Amino acid sequence: MGGLPGLVAAQPHATPTPSATVQPVQTVEGISEYRLPNGLQVLLVPDDSKPTTTVNVTYRVGSRMENYGETGMAHLLEHLLFKGTPTTPNVWAEFTKRGFRANGTTWLDRTNYFASFAANEDNLQWYLSWLADAMVNSFIARKDLDSEMTVVRNEMEMGENSPSRILYEKTMATMYQWHNYGKSTIGARADVENVDIPRLQAFYRLYYQPDNATLIVSGRFDTAKTLQWVRKFFGAIAKPKRELPSLYTLEPPQDGERAVTLRRVGGSPLLMAGYHIPPAAHPDYAATELLAIVLGDSPSGRLHARLVERNVAASVFGDTLGLHDPGAMLLGAQLAPGQDFERARGELVAVVEGMAQQPITADELQRAQAKWLKAWDLQFSNPEQVGVALSDSIAQGDWRLFFLVRDRVKAAKLADVQRVAAERLIPTNRTLGAYLPTEKPQRPPVPTRVDVAAELKTFKPQAGQATVAAFDASPANIDKLTQRFTLPSGLQGALLPKPTRGGVVKATLTLRFGDEKSLVGTTQVASFVAAMLDKGTTQLGRQQIQDRLDALRTEVAIGGGPGSVTVGISSRREQLPEAIALVGQLLKEPSFPPAVLEELQRQTASSVQQRRDDPQAILDNALARHGNPYPRGDVRHARTFDEILADVKAVDVEQLRAFHKRFYGASNAQFSAVGDFDANAVKQALDSAIGQWRSPSAFVRVPRPLTPLPPTRLVFQTPDKQNAVFAMRSRLPVNDTDADYASLTLGNFILGRGGDSRLWKRIREKEGLSYDVRTDIGWNSFEPNSPFEGSAIYAPQNRDKVEQAVREEIARVLKDGVTPQEVEAAKRALLSFRRLSRAQDETLASTLASNLYLNRTFAYSQQVDEALAALTVDKVNAALRKHLKPDQFASGVAGDFKDK
Repeated sequence: MGGLPGLVAAQPHATPTPSATVQPVQTVEGISEYRLPNGLQVLLVPDDSKPTTTVNVTYRVGSRMENYGETGMAHLLEHLLFKGTPTTPNVWAEFTKRGFRANGTTWLDRTNYFASFAANEDNLQWYLSWLADAMVNSFIARKDLDSEMTVVRNEMEMGENSPSRILYEKTMATMYQWHNYGKSTIGARADVENVDIPRLQAFYRLYYQPDNATLIVSGRFDTAKTLQWVRKFFGAIAKPKRELPSLYTLEPPQDGERAVTLRRVGGSPLLMAGYHIPPAAHPDYAATELLAIVLGDSPSGRLHARLVERNVAASVFGDTLGLHDPGAMLLGAQLAPGQDFERARGELVAVVEGMAQQPITADELQRAQAKWLKAWDLQFSNPEQVGVALSDSIAQGDWRLFFLVRDRVKAAKLADVQRVAAERLIPTNRTLGAYLPTEKPQRPPVPTRVDVAAELKTFKPQAGQATVAAFDASPANIDKLTQRFTLPSGLQGALLPKPTRGGVVKATLTLRFGDEKSLVGTTQVASFVAAMLDKGTTQLGRQQIQDRLDALRTEVAIGGGPGSVTVGISSRREQLPEAIALVGQLLKEPSFPPAVLEELQRQTASSVQQRRDDPQAILDNALARHGNPYPRGDVRHARTFDEILADVKAVDVEQLRAFHKRFYGASNAQFSAVGDFDANAVKQALDSAIGQWRSPSAFVRVPRPLTPLPPTRLVFQTPDKQNAVFAMRSRLPVNDTDADYASLTLGNFILGRGGDSRLWKRIREKEGLSYDVRTDIGWNSFEPNSPFEGSAIYAPQNRDKVEQAVREEIARVLKDGVTPQEVEAAKRALLSFRRLSRAQDETLASTLASNLYLNRTFAYSQQVDEALAALTVDKVNAALRKHLKPDQFASGVAGDFKDK
């Protein structure tokens, strides 16, 4: 496409001129659009339902805009923007000090930067100023590029360890022979490693300009003040004089089956079939979204029924890429060891391309619409997600496509969906199998551009959601508003009614059962019982359960093992009582279908097989087993991969039924709900569902006393894995009520948590050795036995440098201590993170349930806040020196260490 025309230099900030006003454009379903004279588009999505603010800026630049030799350039800019400007040279440290949950992402059509934080005008004003500063004044310097290069390569290597990710890249590259969608966003290694800094700076100056960006502010904020700050910071940036290049390449119609084969060490067989589809703005795109669900969903999809239920594959999937230009539908299957690859490939193709012989039914379409719309609804009701979700619609051509696609999904007709299947899901549009000659080849429709403005002429916005009252997420107010109760069965409850957008409710239910002796030998059985609770009851089949959840606009997630099972519920005010009734049925009346157990066993075996070759899994398993004193069968025993597979194979349906009958009940249960609900209705529903359901056996928590962890260093060779891992472990004789709890928490934050930690600044920022390095403490609430853990990923050739850097930084913090400045900055950051956490309804519900079990209230959270605020340098240093003993650590590395 030639060179980059019309470049302009970065513009310094200055006092905005009177003409730099923010002009209102339109309001659609609660989202208001504004424009600055320099071209910046601003979207405001106010929502006071929880005290957080999310700010996102989307640039219309991704890998699609990269020229020959420039692959990975958009992604490199994402990394380098966080390297700072003359006024803000240490971006991650500033984020951490303010308690930001922040990041950036690069995709095919766009790059975005976002941060969520506890609603605070100072934080909002600062982040807006940084975004404006970063837009035109980022260093994009050679020294930063050099230090970040190893990190970017490490991110590449991390992806190289994933067969599914690489197969996706190879499939896309085979599908797109001319268009840049066939190029991986992370770029070619040669392009990234040899990038020319003036060319990268020119790319930055071309695309990082206000007329190519959309700023989105969602959550709680003052509209007038926010617009004033937008005008102040962004209005000072001059409108660029350059013109953006016109990108006109479209992939021609595919004219025959294509294939790609990837051969590497480890993992399980994987199939992926790609089909070209229209752009997201095209009227037919909604049909492709629904087709992906009809085919790839589990358990309702056709691929699941044909491949998984018949033991041809372990699992299946389906997805669409909604893009600015014609995108792709990807369908596939993961195989377990021993399953026939050729048979699976034939069955997958037969199902996908058999739509003409087996047309879509009205029930399939209705089910797919309900599932898609439920997911859209949940995303739109979350102010922390909707601002970032709009990025893709902006990249597709217009942010209102977010609503238009929803309307098209809702209005989709069976005949149109069937027509799109017949046009697109054909052999000549497939990238997967061998070439097959044919006398009358079919062609998909010729790709065309979409006039987005014309498509939106018939769009009629729905009414915006009502304003939600503000909520004070302080510990005292949470305790004040929380209603606690106990049901006849013994179940403890905590309800926190509060306003939410769209009447959303988050709930948590945990059942606890068994003791150290009665649970012996039940680890895998207990896990499978929990996994099968939503796969069938005595009244409802697996698909009926899913349909019921979709009808109730409810998500249910169940997980558990020996000793407990936890149900997470996301629902709405009107549906929550019925959702609770359904959960009660799932818990009390599971049917444990044999076919589903076999499916679960195959999927677990496939997962274990993949973990056998993964450096991270190998090292984690080895360290978990090192120093573990418990015998085989004890629920605290760390199993080998072979032991897991043996346990998986040995489980039968009768064991599941016997375990459920012996242990399940609500006598030792905790339930919590946070959100917009009728407390009395919830109590009645809970009482009716499980209020009388008593546990058949006693519950005594399995103790986990402190046991010695012998120092060691383990080394594992993992051939053909380009990403290596380091890990270290120690066991600290403390719990979360210990006098050193706050000091150790803060000290660990300074050492290895977040963007301002010692390890991050040296290993990630300064030396560029790792994409992710951290330390953490897994706090025990009972025994004085809390694991201290550290980890890093890196290129295998950097093993010695990474280990040395970790050892030196730990030694330095113990010898020289942390500084007063670090302590004060960490206090501010941790307290801000804790406030942000209390603003998340799902976290609140989980904590309320945990507090019931621990006999705590949020007064404990307030006490921790106060203890953190009162910490001194001496207390933090004393705690670190008392408890961190590097000579007693167990550590290990795993990777392809060819020269070691």
